[in-house]
Amino acid sequence: MWKLESSSEPAQNHTASQRIEVTRTGDKACRLTLVAEHGLSVAENDQHLVCVLGRLRPYNQDYGLEQPAQWLLECLAEKGADFYAAIAGFFALVILDKQTGALRLVTDHVGSVPVYLAQHAEQYWVTDSLKLIEPDLKGESLELNPQALFNYCFYHCIPASRSIYRSAQKLKPGTELCVQVSGEMQESNLYQPDYIYSEQSTEALMAQCREVIELAVKRNIAPKSAAFLSGGLDSSTVAGMFAKHQPGAPTISIGFDAKGYDETEYAKITAEKFNTSHQVHYLQPQEIVDNFVEVAGYYDEPFGNSSAMAAYICAKVAKESGTEVMLAGDGGDELFGGNERYAKQKVFEAYSQVPGVLQKPLEMLLNTPLGKLPVLKKGLSYVDQANIPLPDRMDTYNFLNRFDLKTMFREDFLASIDTEEPAKAKRDRYQQCRCDDPVEQMMYLDWKFTLADNDLVKVSRMCRKAGVEVRYPLLEKEVVDFSCTVPASVKLPGNRLRDFYKNTFRGFLADETLSKSKHGFGLPFGVWMKEQPTLQKITNDSLKRLREREIFRPEFIDTALSTYQSGHASYYGELIWIMVVLELWLTSRGL
Repeated sequence: MWKLESSSEPAQNHTASQRIEVTRTGDKACRLTLVAEHGLSVAENDQHLVCVLGRLRPYNQDYGLEQPAQWLLECLAEKGADFYAAIAGFFALVILDKQTGALRLVTDHVGSVPVYLAQHAEQYWVTDSLKLIEPDLKGESLELNPQALFNYCFYHCIPASRSIYRSAQKLKPGTELCVQVSGEMQESNLYQPDYIYSEQSTEALMAQCREVIELAVKRNIAPKSAAFLSGGLDSSTVAGMFAKHQPGAPTISIGFDAKGYDETEYAKITAEKFNTSHQVHYLQPQEIVDNFVEVAGYYDEPFGNSSAMAAYICAKVAKESGTEVMLAGDGGDELFGGNERYAKQKVFEAYSQVPGVLQKPLEMLLNTPLGKLPVLKKGLSYVDQANIPLPDRMDTYNFLNRFDLKTMFREDFLASIDTEEPAKAKRDRYQQCRCDDPVEQMMYLDWKFTLADNDLVKVSRMCRKAGVEVRYPLLEKEVVDFSCTVPASVKLPGNRLRDFYKNTFRGFLADETLSKSKHGFGLPFGVWMKEQPTLQKITNDSLKRLREREIFRPEFIDTALSTYQSGHASYYGELIWIMVVLELWLTSRGL
């Protein structure tokens, strides 16, 4: 029923793309166009026609399949519906059933390779880069999705399954989307760990952790590799294991000439510890000016993570040094309890253990005039927050929860969207976790949101723009699976972030690395914008255009800008960044 019509030559570099045309005959005839940036492997037999994007391998085995698609056909024949447990890597799959005519799209456990599906009449498009099919869509198919715009303002990215265009959707991580001949779509969540905690001793678990992570790094080392090195636990672990297997391994850091943002001293400690060939590049405001507009427009959809520029410049410096593959340290915090919000939310979750007969009189007391006393006022604030269930509680400081939406957005825009959708989507993914421990649930949510829709998008797209491939050793499926065998109380006892992980690598990592406080990979955009006339002009021009669009109220934009200019450079600088990036992206598409 499915027939391969044409296929272009496989991509030979990190900027080329491959295009495949497939037709389905019969009563429900249609055409499928697959356009891929990632390396593509195609194979077929009497039952299936399959396409593998990215890097696929058998679970618990190394990479190196000569024909990944052919191996996938054999795996499907042997395992049937249980095939997902037998595969690993960072990939997307297109599986066409020749007998039933169904189309199945599959993403890896963390959604590292994006998958978009668009449809118009009897034509389907599948791609790992939305902008590759924009010339095909045209016209009404490129109509902006107002809900996606609102979700962007909430998340600073557009999480699956929405996309910026009404005609396209994006697959969630670890899922299969099956499109039947009738057009009916069914989504299945394929990756849901069971959290079967190991009965081994903590010492045995630590030994296993070191082994699993070392093997994951080793699997991803390639000729002309280098490693991102921020100086934190994750990048230092990857750099150390990299150097263990390749002495003198190249490492690259980005520094900032801005107080509170630079961590290069910790990166140098790791580089000296493992004797890596280390390079530090200090990001300058002029580099932001030179690349700001182009980077904003490079993403498939509006993307407001302000550290994207640092990731791009770091990858660009690596490319100029001859690097072809970058090893990134993303994922450790989300697997082993390293984000401060996990410990903070544990404090609020403790309130749920207080018997209800005590909660009610306590809350009555706190809401009397006595509750205004300084000591009791803090108690009231605690109770108010504790009474907001997870995961909603983590978004109480979100811009969209701090402002009155009616003063932020235009009336017609608000009328066209569901303001509760972002919170509902988070709740859905949070509740999918097969463990009732809130720390595990928060980490699971971060795999499905923070990593899949934000962090990996940021790093992967910026590396592709720079012309290098990025790999994520700490997010290999075996590492994620192993993390689910370590009890949350061991990973994060009390408020001790990454306790199990730190003890695991004590003696391997430098003491300074193990004791340093958590630090994000931010960008002092708010500070620099005040100092750089060109950045100010880009900002003012962008906001002027944005005022004319039917999204934000012009007076809100003016208020945000004036508040930023009069102070609050960090907080309001981020808000300005989000709005400016949105406008730059829309302008880049001629919208």
